[in-house]
Amino acid sequence: MRFPFTVRDDIPLYLAPMAGVSESPFRRLCRRFGADVVVTEFLSAEGIRRENAATLDKLRFGADERPIGVQIFGADPVAMGEAARLVTDVFQPEFIDINFGCPVKKVVRRNGGSGCLKDLSLVESVIRSVSASTHLPVTVKIRSGWSEEARVPVEIALRCQDAGARALALHPRTRTQMYSGRARWEEIAAVAAALDIPVIGNGDIKTAEDAVRLQRETGCAAIMIARGSFGQPWIFDQTRALLEGKPKPDAPPIERRFEIALEHAHMAEDYEADPRGAAIEFRKHLGWYVKGVPGSAELRRKLHAVVSLTEVEDVFASYLANPHRYDDTRVMAALADESDEMESAPAAA
Repeated sequence: MRFPFTVRDDIPLYLAPMAGVSESPFRRLCRRFGADVVVTEFLSAEGIRRENAATLDKLRFGADERPIGVQIFGADPVAMGEAARLVTDVFQPEFIDINFGCPVKKVVRRNGGSGCLKDLSLVESVIRSVSASTHLPVTVKIRSGWSEEARVPVEIALRCQDAGARALALHPRTRTQMYSGRARWEEIAAVAAALDIPVIGNGDIKTAEDAVRLQRETGCAAIMIARGSFGQPWIFDQTRALLEGKPKPDAPPIERRFEIALEHAHMAEDYEADPRGAAIEFRKHLGWYVKGVPGSAELRRKLHAVVSLTEVEDVFASYLANPHRYDDTRVMAALADESDEMESAPAAA
């Protein structure tokens, strides 16, 4: 099934839009590791139309990120249309994506994100307004419904298609589920069978094997990877290899993993105006990169205290010079010894 913008025909791999994660440095890194399409973190239509400096700053992207979509959210059709017009005229991405899936309370309390799913007429009005305000393709990301009682993914998807959506991504959980329970991939299959536009499958992808299994079980036209990319952007290359019937490339060894983390950190530092703030914000990525590394608990403890890129380099260099120092069992034993010594020491007068 053809997409409304230029992208490979054989099951494109998307990096999901994720607040505070899918910023330009990570999008660029994932493109290098095989992501075919990236999408900005979701941005407020009100912030865009009012030309809020912080919001517009997050719209920056480079040529190496294309094809890219800009994702916007809001519950006012007029504001959404105005935001789409500005994004089209000034930033010129490949497509505009509408967020009808975010379950976060501060978004849904204003009927944004998945809050719109309580009123499917509003969903249609928003799509029509955005479509009328841009020549770019308009796509949507939805959940299966607001609640279990209103779990109607096929109906929602059909109404999105009828209103003008040119592609649709489904995370098959309801808003009330948040991220609990399992993603019902069978609902992706049902939506893919019902629609004439490309359906992108999303949800519960932690490994390349999960991504391939989702596609084969649902027949979706593309795969969207979210949290499965945290600390392992190479998941896209691994997924592509498995889709093509090739052996899955091994995850990078620790030394290379640290190099990739530092490359990512350098890009983040260059992107942000405040180096110290960039280092602090980057701590979460560092924690993801060292997940599963021997001694990761102690390594994370050190990395979550860094305030500069130089400190990150020093922590990695120290680990590689003597990884046994970070062995979890040794660290715990040392802490226990320190505790015993403190308990046996005489109290101060």
